[in-house]
Parts: sequence; C-alpha cells; structure tokens
Amino acid sequence: IEALAKEAAMKALRRYLPEINLDEETIPPELLEKLEVTKDDFQEALKDVQPSALREVAIEVPNVKWEDIGGLAGVKLELKQAVEWPIKNPEAFTKMGIKPPKGVLLYGPPGCGKTAIAKAIATESEANFISIKGPQLISLWVGESEKGIRKVFQRARQVSPVIIFFDEIDSVATRRGMSGDSGVTERMVNQLLTELDGIEELKGVVFIAATNRPDLIDPALMRPGRIDKIIKVPPPDFESRKAIIGIHTKGVPLAKNVSTEHLAQMTEGYSGADIEGLIREAALIALSESDFKAKEVKLQHFDAAMKKITPSISKDTIQAYDSFKESVAQAFKPSYVR
Repeated sequence: IEALAKEAAMKALRRYLPEINLDEETIPPELLEKLEVTKDDFQEALKDVQPSALREVAIEVPNVKWEDIGGLAGVKLELKQAVEWPIKNPEAFTKMGIKPPKGVLLYGPPGCGKTAIAKAIATESEANFISIKGPQLISLWVGESEKGIRKVFQRARQVSPVIIFFDEIDSVATRRGMSGDSGVTERMVNQLLTELDGIEELKGVVFIAATNRPDLIDPALMRPGRIDKIIKVPPPDFESRKAIIGIHTKGVPLAKNVSTEHLAQMTEGYSGADIEGLIREAALIALSESDFKAKEVKLQHFDAAMKKITPSISKDTIQAYDSFKESVAQAFKPSYVR
C-alpha cells in the first residue's frame, strides 16, 4: 500500500512537470497549492504496483461478463446463488444461519463455455481470480506438486474474497488407485481434500473446478463440504445457439439472406466454440473468394464453412453426460441446506 501511494504521487507529479521550471531552485507556492493526487493517479499506479501476495500464483483480471455468454440461464442462476450472492451479501447468509458453498464443479462437453463462465462469475462478483491449469502443478520432484496446491490455497486465504479456478481438474484429482505413477496424483488428491475441508477453514475462498471428464474425478472430492454444487454445462439448445451467434456476429457484416434463427437451426450439435469457428471460417471463405474485397458474409459461405467445421457433440456424448448427472450429481445434498 505504501508503494502504491508513492507511485500514485509520482504519477501526479509527472502531470505537473510541464508547469515546473527545473532551472529555478524553488517551486512557486501557487503551484504547490495546486498539486493533488487524484483517483486516476491511483488507477494508473495499480497497473505498476502488483500485490506481493499474488506474485507467485497465476492471477488475472477477467473481462468477461454475463452478457458475453449466450444462453445457459439455469447455469448462470445457480452460479450466482453459489458464488456471487455469498461474496456480495455475506450478511444475508449469516442472518439466515447458513454457510455459503465452498466448491462448484462445472462439467460438460468441450467447447461449451465452462472456462468463460468461471471468468464471468469472477468479474460479476468483483472478487480476485486465481486461475490454475491442472497439469501445471504436476512436478518431477517428490513433494513439489502437493506444495504447489498448498501454496495456491495459502495465497488465496491472504487475498480473499477470491475465486480459485482449477481448469482440467481431472488431471489433479484423479481417482485414487487408478494411477500407475509413483503416487503423485494420490498425494495431490489428499492435499486438495485437506485444503478444502481440513482443520484450517476457508473463509472468503470459493473453489471452482471444470472438467470434460467427470468420471475420472475421485468421489471423495464430490461430496458436500468440498464440492457442494455439481453443475452440468450443457450443449447449447436452439435459443442458446441464437444468443451465441448474435454475440459472435456482432461485428460481422451479414448478408440480408442470413438470419441468426436460420443459422441456429443449421447448427444443431455444435458447441459454442464450434459456432465461433464456423462464423470465422465463413468470413475467411468470403474474403478468399473476393480477393479480400468482401463486403458481406452470405449464406453460401456458411454452407461451405459447415463442410469444414462439423458438429463435435453427438447424441451419445449428451447421453453420457446426462447419465453421470443422474447417477452422481443428484445424490448429493449441499452442506448449506440443513
């Protein structure tokens, strides 16, 4: 904080430098009275002075909002209840005599927006956001992987309220007994379980994990008190596809014969990432056909793009994720419902 205040003062001083004659030994009193440090100076100083508690972990300030994510109204509501409400209105939970959830698992097919949703909830709840990619914690040296998990949670406690986002959690919390390595993954699971529900209580720390292989995760992690909410991020339905197409075609000059409704009907089985790739491919085809002089993207360009970008989500895939939800997710009762 001291360094931040000094840097803000230096930023303010630089604004007044053109008015100061450096050849003179003294500064005029009227100019000294004018000197002031504004909020903008502090905002600029924040870009240069990094909090020491976050220097050793991956920290980012997401700029993804709810309106940037098409559809998924049910998922958004559940996450608001589980993450945003406790951070923004903790006194309401205290008044009702309930504890907010500690952890949330987002699972679903690849490309359906699990990572984007985690970023949006961090932006909307105005909390710090620590992003951990599962495989980056795995180390060659004995004890280093567990130390990495321990350090992440230690830092998180210091900078709460904070959201810890573990992407590809299946690489860190694999079912114990399945791995053929030297026991690294088992020790990592044990460390993670201890951090989430050990002697030292997590306060102001929300754990969000994402995976497209929920069947690989150790069952001990998916119990209330550790992961309280298991939320399926489904493939986009017709209305969601319309919203996603609307978001990604905002700056794309579409021909009159191209409507978001028609494109949504054409793209059944496409994930959000597939739709984004389809729109990009159609625009590239339009550019290549016109020698970079294209003024609009026509329906024929989308038809050509669909031959290259095919749907990645089959009915079998959807059924597989549905069966996981029925067998595991519904058997859990969140810890904050007494």
